[in-house]
Amino acid sequence: MRHGKYPFIIGFLVVPVALYCTFVVAAYLQAFQLSFTGWSGFGRITYIGFENFHKLWNDDLFWQSLRHNLFLLILLPVVTVAVALVIAFLLNVGGSSRGGQTRGVRGSKAYRIIFFFPQLLALAIVAVIFQRVFGPDKSGMLNGLFPASWNPWLFLADERWAMTCILIVLIWQAVGFYVVLFSAGMGSIPAEIYEAAALDGASRITLFFRVTIPLLWGTIQVAWVYLGIAAFDAFAVVNIMSVDRGGPNGATSVLSLMIWRNTFEFSQVGYASAIGVVLFFLTLTFAALTLRVTRRESLEA
Repeated sequence: MRHGKYPFIIGFLVVPVALYCTFVVAAYLQAFQLSFTGWSGFGRITYIGFENFHKLWNDDLFWQSLRHNLFLLILLPVVTVAVALVIAFLLNVGGSSRGGQTRGVRGSKAYRIIFFFPQLLALAIVAVIFQRVFGPDKSGMLNGLFPASWNPWLFLADERWAMTCILIVLIWQAVGFYVVLFSAGMGSIPAEIYEAAALDGASRITLFFRVTIPLLWGTIQVAWVYLGIAAFDAFAVVNIMSVDRGGPNGATSVLSLMIWRNTFEFSQVGYASAIGVVLFFLTLTFAALTLRVTRRESLEA
């Protein structure tokens, strides 16, 4: 039995590893290759060295899009994790105590379903819905709440607030999933720990910061990485909701949208691949730094 163990394992791994190398690794390598070319998507491939990266360095739209991704990278994980943690804590621990056992608020199971509902909708559908919510005229849902005499808010058509509207939609769509994720993590924390802390006179705030967060740190760490990766994407929401795909005047442009536009609108596949290479290293660096920094904090705690 031992003699045939390795052939048995290799037999199971050959197909998935081959598929992964074909459709993932090969695609990455091809993107790296194309980033050094001036290929338009048709015709002959010509190598131009680092010209695409030099063009990126001098592209104002690239730096503007990068700032927008960093804006999402900072606020999307912070707000989503904070809101999801508070809601999950209320659903699991924030209610009354019965027989010395801490419980969640009344109807917590129904609330979990309600908060998870946005996950049942495709992100494109969410973007279409909120495009009408933030409509810049009286047909928009929010503008329709104001009296007819008021000037409608521009929302997505206003350079100052367009990116904030995108952020709100991303948070609304994501928070329900992390409420359920954190609720599952809190459910695995032994009830005796909460009961012992409550007997020592710990308040709900103390239970949240001194008990729940430290014991849930591994789950928070994973959530932070996932949300950071989502912040480097945001393509579907920006592409559907924004004015003129990334407008007005590039106020909502992000790197993923630049890749799509340069590939399918401007026929600059080589330049789009260069942006993809930069985005690849940015995402990889963020994930590695986040896992490293949060691991130190958890050990110090």
